[in-house]
Amino acid sequence: MIPKRFRNGFYLLIAVCMTLIVACPLSVGLPKLERDDVVLAFGDSITFGTGAAPHESYPAVLEKIIGRRVVNAGVPGEVTAGGLARLPKVLEREKPALVIICLGGNDLLRSMNKKQAADNIREMICLTRKQGAAVVLIGVPALGLSVSPDPLYREIAKEMNISLEEKTLSEILADGALKADLIHPNATGYRRLAEAIAAHLKKSGAIE
Repeated sequence: MIPKRFRNGFYLLIAVCMTLIVACPLSVGLPKLERDDVVLAFGDSITFGTGAAPHESYPAVLEKIIGRRVVNAGVPGEVTAGGLARLPKVLEREKPALVIICLGGNDLLRSMNKKQAADNIREMICLTRKQGAAVVLIGVPALGLSVSPDPLYREIAKEMNISLEEKTLSEILADGALKADLIHPNATGYRRLAEAIAAHLKKSGAIE
């Protein structure tokens, strides 16, 4: 039984702790990448690099930062159903040790079935794991009055215990100086995303 004079402070402490838990990024440990391991960047126009030159895309910049081959498997305009259909052949061809999935933005923009999009992402994660590769999921924002990560990415990451880089893309798309247009970063924005992913990989143990 908590004495009455301490109750308000106790409940405040609980509330603060719960806020910190919710705000805490999901940084699940990742296997260490060997120098000859392949990283697959899989997604839509954000991965492809629309809005910047090919050498300025986030996969190209990430490759230079982490010193591993990063394959750009981005297809502009792709929705999660298309990604799910395409992924098996890409996994078979590239045999990656790590797959970075950044998909769902086009589903959200087109107001497609969000539950189906989430299920498609889950299936892509399962396919990747069956191939023996680790997964990093990139949180994609739901564009509206404010730009913030859609909750479905955190839900999937918690449910499937995968590593999530949740907020950086939303922060980039909320900053006019980092955008080429409403939904695509510019070269500076893509570099910011690559740097955030590299920091996430380091924190998760994939690189030193």
